[in-house]
Amino acid sequence: MVDEVLTSRAGAVLTITLNRPDVYNAFNRAMHHALREALTKAADSEVRAVVVTGAGRGFCAGQDLREFQQLSGGIREALEETYHPNIRALRALEKPVIAAINGPVAGAGLSLACACDVRIASDQATFVPGFIGIGLVPDSGGSWFIHRLLGFSRAFEWMVSNRRLSADEALVWGLVSEVVAAERFERRIEDRAEWYAELPTRAVAMTKQLFDHAYAASLEDQLELEAELQQAATQTDDFGEGVQAFLEKRLPAFRGR
Repeated sequence: MVDEVLTSRAGAVLTITLNRPDVYNAFNRAMHHALREALTKAADSEVRAVVVTGAGRGFCAGQDLREFQQLSGGIREALEETYHPNIRALRALEKPVIAAINGPVAGAGLSLACACDVRIASDQATFVPGFIGIGLVPDSGGSWFIHRLLGFSRAFEWMVSNRRLSADEALVWGLVSEVVAAERFERRIEDRAEWYAELPTRAVAMTKQLFDHAYAASLEDQLELEAELQQAATQTDDFGEGVQAFLEKRLPAFRGR
């Protein structure tokens, strides 16, 4: 038996690896189930940063179309049973999540990558919308995330053109924050994940909450939430450590509490 999703822990960093490399880590029901279990592990308070990546040469090719043809019932029910719970669980993680895009990504795999907080790409990565190529529309949150990352016009044009983007183009567009040579990619991901894991984790989580809320909020609503969460932040141990480190002119040692 092959584990469709692998997890490994290094200190406070949990790495989740989609593990169907023979099909570029395309999703099937078994992978959805295994990803759900992995995201449950990621929610552990001792985990302070999460990396999502793919085994082999690709990140994720989206839905396994062989299984898609065998779905019983409608696609609406299938999405709600498989993709949607994992996208919600991913966004609910109260810690930074890095998509380590090691190779080609398409379709729902692109939606998954865009649901993460940060995207770092290997120079071997390529980005393909995928959906329109088989007469479908973006799903798994893809329209929500990509619209917000790229803006309406660019997101629409790209999604309907189905054009393959190189890693460098994705960087210029702001779809990823960094492109790294393949031979240095794994080490760079480790370094960045460790850096994120050393941040004040609860303040990071509340910052994520603020940005998510800001999309649909009025200024007054946003000011109110900022004040509420700032009050909560001042009650954390990391706030006390940050202030003390500033006064003592040293680097803070945050513990995520």
